Amino acid sequence: MSNFDIKEELKKLPNKPGVYIMRDENDTIMYVGKAINLHNRVRSYFRANIGRGPQIDQMVKLIARFEYIVTDSELEALVLENNLIKENSPRYNTLLKDDKTYPYIKVTVSEDYPRVLFSRLMKKDKSRYFGPFTSAAAVKDTIDLINKIYGLRTCNRVLPRDIGLERPCLNYHMKQCCGPCTGAISKEEYRKRIDGALDFLNGNYTVIIKDLQDKMEAASEELDFENAAKYRDLLSSVKVVAQKQKMTDSSMEDKDIVAIASDDKDAVVQVFFVRDGRLIGREHFYMTHVSENPQAEILLNFVKQFYAGTPFIPRELMLPEPIEDMEIIEKWLTQRKGSRVYITVPERGQKEKLMELAAQNAELVLSKDKERIKREEGRTIGAVKEIENLLGIKGLNRMEAYDISNISGFANVGSMVVYEKGKPKKSDYRKFRIKSVAGPDDYACMHEVLTRRLLHGIEERHDLEVRDIDAQYGSFTKFPDLILMDGGRGQVNICLQVLDELGIHIPVCGMVKDDNHRTRGLYYNNVELPIDTRSEGFKLITRIQDEAHRFAIEYHRSLRSKSQVKSSLDDIPGVGPSRRKALMRNFKSIEDIRNASVEELSQVPEIPESTARQIYDFFHSEN
Repeated sequence: MSNFDIKEELKKLPNKPGVYIMRDENDTIMYVGKAINLHNRVRSYFRANIGRGPQIDQMVKLIARFEYIVTDSELEALVLENNLIKENSPRYNTLLKDDKTYPYIKVTVSEDYPRVLFSRLMKKDKSRYFGPFTSAAAVKDTIDLINKIYGLRTCNRVLPRDIGLERPCLNYHMKQCCGPCTGAISKEEYRKRIDGALDFLNGNYTVIIKDLQDKMEAASEELDFENAAKYRDLLSSVKVVAQKQKMTDSSMEDKDIVAIASDDKDAVVQVFFVRDGRLIGREHFYMTHVSENPQAEILLNFVKQFYAGTPFIPRELMLPEPIEDMEIIEKWLTQRKGSRVYITVPERGQKEKLMELAAQNAELVLSKDKERIKREEGRTIGAVKEIENLLGIKGLNRMEAYDISNISGFANVGSMVVYEKGKPKKSDYRKFRIKSVAGPDDYACMHEVLTRRLLHGIEERHDLEVRDIDAQYGSFTKFPDLILMDGGRGQVNICLQVLDELGIHIPVCGMVKDDNHRTRGLYYNNVELPIDTRSEGFKLITRIQDEAHRFAIEYHRSLRSKSQVKSSLDDIPGVGPSRRKALMRNFKSIEDIRNASVEELSQVPEIPESTARQIYDFFHSEN
């Protein structure tokens, strides 16, 4: 973090609108803000206090570095700011301003009977999202109008599973819902209504306007003035929405703008996401091993990899230059989207300006990336080197840490976490349920955990060797370069005892704690070594200690939860997990099941009459 010179970086701020991000010494985002002029706004934080509140003063003292994203307008900066705040929940944004996000209209198309919902989050959940919109009230009015026009459900029932289980809601009786929960409409017919709603949200109002016009006239001719008035009001509302949409429409297109910046070794691809004609966000992707590849090839690889996994394909993909097989890529994207997708290379006008803006941000990311790498190395590889120097050991590529968790000896469990090159390797984490220790004896528990882990590794190595398979393919075969024990001399001695019993030589280090259970030093070779609490080495040790403790606690909690999820239904022969769930779904409580007759119990689809009799007899027998 010391490489970031705030005074020098302030001089580089552009006189352009955008979003700025303040980070502390731990690289945590503290604050996200927007600015009409980034140069003036960000510099203002570092001038003398002019009527600022104490919270802002406190934040300024903690700023270790800042970064920024250039946008084309303040409105775009506003949307970006809100997205970043929602994603990161910065500490000082929570204190200083409302946690407001722009609303979306969400259509749960992955459900058998989809719903149209209000949402302030855009998730990758296979739903269709429309927005963002500036007015929550307008969004709610639009959703209400769509539900009335198409008779869509608004309930949270799981359909078709819950069809016929409960009475229909008031909307059904008011003829504002087609009643899929009653089985009154098929899935195919309901899907046609959803397709109409999607057309409406896409701005295709012609069909629904004509349909409402025809229904209004037909009702009027039949002297059904009540329905004629209903259709008239709906028609009027649709026309208002259509007119507003027309007035605010510039292009109303979805497009991704992809730009690239590269040097001799690295490349950054920047993507701007434009939805309904509005810039709603951006993302950058760091590309490695590109020194010999031209930019067009890097772009091609990015497009193929990124759009193979993203849930949303825009109508237009804008690139800074043509790529190989562009027509084939277009066809592939069109097939994935289900409608025509265009790949374009803008050369003039507004699209070219957007491309230039994306390219500027790509250059900014690339220029700062070297600094990020240095920071990361300081937190990881640099921290490992500090530990190596402190202990006098070289080559600490892999470190393992262990912890024990229990409550008064209940469900003793152990955890093993692994760090390689200063970073957690979660695929190698292991958890142990203690088998040989009944009471609260951490030393005995640790002895079992270490013995099982290392013995398993020895046996697995031998087995792989016999089968002529490389030892790297085993799950326990890779031994650590250093074992970190969550304690001092006692824990270290237990580990050394296990290593001696198995004939293994691995350095062992204890994390000595103070009265507040925080690491104050390392115990190695019968000596407590003090460590600078401000150093990256100390921070890494603390992270490893906390991670081992967290992993053990989570496993212990999961075992406790499983032991507590037990009811009288578990003791009934023939009633397994799926039947228990079915009973609780239909009867809501054990008492309702107890009071049900054999006939009522057998009405549950998963419960045959013989099982229903067993359940009834269980609750009504004399014993």
